[in-house]
Amino acid sequence: MDFDLSWILLGLPLAFVLGWLASRMDLRQVRQDNRQAPKAYFKGLNFLLNEQQDKAIDAFIEAVQNDPETADLHFALGNLFRRRGEYHRAVRVHEHLLSRADLSREDRDRAQHGLAQDFLKAGLLDRAEEALRRLEGSAYEAEARLALLAIYERSRDWAQAAEIARRMQTANQGDFSGRLAHYLCEQANEQASHAQLDVASQLLHEAVRIAPQTPRPRIELARIQHRLNQSQDAWNTLQDLAQTTPQGLPLAAPLMLEVAAATGQQAAAEQLLRSRYAQMPSLDLLDALVTLNTAPAASASGDSRDWYVQHLSKEPSLVAATKWLAGETLEHEEHHPAIQKALEHASKPLSRYRCAACGFEARQHFWHCPGCQSWDSYPARRVEEL
Repeated sequence: MDFDLSWILLGLPLAFVLGWLASRMDLRQVRQDNRQAPKAYFKGLNFLLNEQQDKAIDAFIEAVQNDPETADLHFALGNLFRRRGEYHRAVRVHEHLLSRADLSREDRDRAQHGLAQDFLKAGLLDRAEEALRRLEGSAYEAEARLALLAIYERSRDWAQAAEIARRMQTANQGDFSGRLAHYLCEQANEQASHAQLDVASQLLHEAVRIAPQTPRPRIELARIQHRLNQSQDAWNTLQDLAQTTPQGLPLAAPLMLEVAAATGQQAAAEQLLRSRYAQMPSLDLLDALVTLNTAPAASASGDSRDWYVQHLSKEPSLVAATKWLAGETLEHEEHHPAIQKALEHASKPLSRYRCAACGFEARQHFWHCPGCQSWDSYPARRVEEL
């Protein structure tokens, strides 16, 4: 069979034309894809990098209008609204994302997390709590639980806070034993304020079991036991405190004096306070020793205020010097009140407690800083001793 070369002559131009058409179609598709790419998105990024948030928001809004199905654009826009304090607009963006049926599980959790942050920033704690609870079992679970803890602490819902802390402890999301003990102590204080001392005692026993190295549960427990006329049990609890967490003894010193007087353990109390004071001199322990040696039943000889002089030989202290001078007779006694007042005014700031996290100072010791909301951030020492 003869091969007709005319077919080759006809086929080559046809193949060339088809190839050319195919290449043109590919170029047209590429150009179409480029036109569909959200140029406003890159424009918004440029504004964002230049810290021009207003223009960035306008650009992202334009990009969302051109491509309303792009989830990433919505997330960027929602974050920008929240950073600018336009929480209601951020909420609308994230709620719109959650209403989409085509959203993946990962993006849905991300939108739910963004919505919870919007409510938190806006101060809508009840709606934030609801949004955060929906993140259970998601990749944002640990972060959501921490946010819930902050909400319950802020609203003083200690029972709910304790529940969340137990969940995080069980899930190995950190050591929350100390914080859980504080929550139980707060619940015990509420029960004690309603004269439910037995319930308060049970809560405090649980707190001691959970966090044996935290001083607060034993201090609070000894106080409740003393109120229940169980002074001997209170004394035993304070002795345990001195053995397990001696750094908390200065905070319990005034209570120890009351319990020692009720149980006739003044001598034992003095020995215990002396021993701790020798290891770590403290103004609170110093005041307790002075008070103990000033009592009518005190057996110590000499002026109890000599303790202040002994303290000054160890550490320079304006607070101790002021207290010692208060009982002294000056050569010009008529000037004593004015001098004493000036010294007390100068030493008063030195006798405060200071938060190690934020520096907030207060006359009383706090377990939960009212300034930065940190737990156990107040050392059991006065400002002058730091």
